[in-house]
Formats: sequence, C-alpha cells, structure tokens
Amino acid sequence: MTFRSSIKVRFSDEDHARIVYYPRFFHFFHVAFEDFFDSEGVPYRACLDEGVGWPAVHAEADFQSPVRFGDELEVAVDVERLGRTSATFVYAGSVGGRPAVRGKVVVACLDMSTYRAREIPAKYRAIFERHLVSDDKALPPA
Repeated sequence: MTFRSSIKVRFSDEDHARIVYYPRFFHFFHVAFEDFFDSEGVPYRACLDEGVGWPAVHAEADFQSPVRFGDELEVAVDVERLGRTSATFVYAGSVGGRPAVRGKVVVACLDMSTYRAREIPAKYRAIFERHLVSDDKALPPA
C-alpha cells in the first residue's frame, strides 16, 4: 500500500535558477518519511525517544522535471526491500500528475544508545511490511 504525502514548495527551496535546489529533494523525502510514521500512529519523534533511529546509509535520486516555488509536490512512498536491520524506501514525486523526481533511501535501524545497527523491532517491521511493494508493483525505472 503506497503512502502519499503532500509538500508545499517554499521560496527558500529554490535556487537562483528558480527551481528547487536538488539537495532539497532529499529533505522532501525525509519529510514524507516522517509523515509516513505519523500516518501509522507512531510519530517519528516517538521512535527516536524510545531509542530507535533510522539514519540514511545510501541515497540516490533521478530528477525528471523542474519543481518551483508554490508547487504542491505529491510524494508517494513505498518500501522496496526489508532486511533484518535495514529497509529501502522509494519515493516518487510529482506536481499535478507530472513526474518530477524519483528517489531511493536505504535506512538502517539504529540503537540510539550505542549507535550500532539493531534488528528492526516487530512493530516497525509490521508497518514496513504493509507498504512493501512486490516486484510487479514496484515503481517503473526512471
């Protein structure tokens, strides 16, 4: 099941070329990631407060069309892969149905007291499994 988040593009997101500065998309992916947790009834802050962190260990993006100040970026979020201690999230951003960006971020499950990888707790694994896409439902290549 795909989760969707809507992000309003702000003036501060643009560069001198009047388009979203490319690193901002990784911020947008993380905003959608936090919204994803909120939608599942587990605020992202609560994860951190209970000692479970999700640092990015790999990130990539393909940029398809410009996004500008005032646009509403719709970000679709799916889980592409679920391992023992990591998960791969895929993001597809669009404006008015026009594809704008595709990204992938691998997060590791981290014990915040030791800063070492840990097994994904059962409650988070269950959430991620609900959003796990099968090969036939995976986002098409960019």
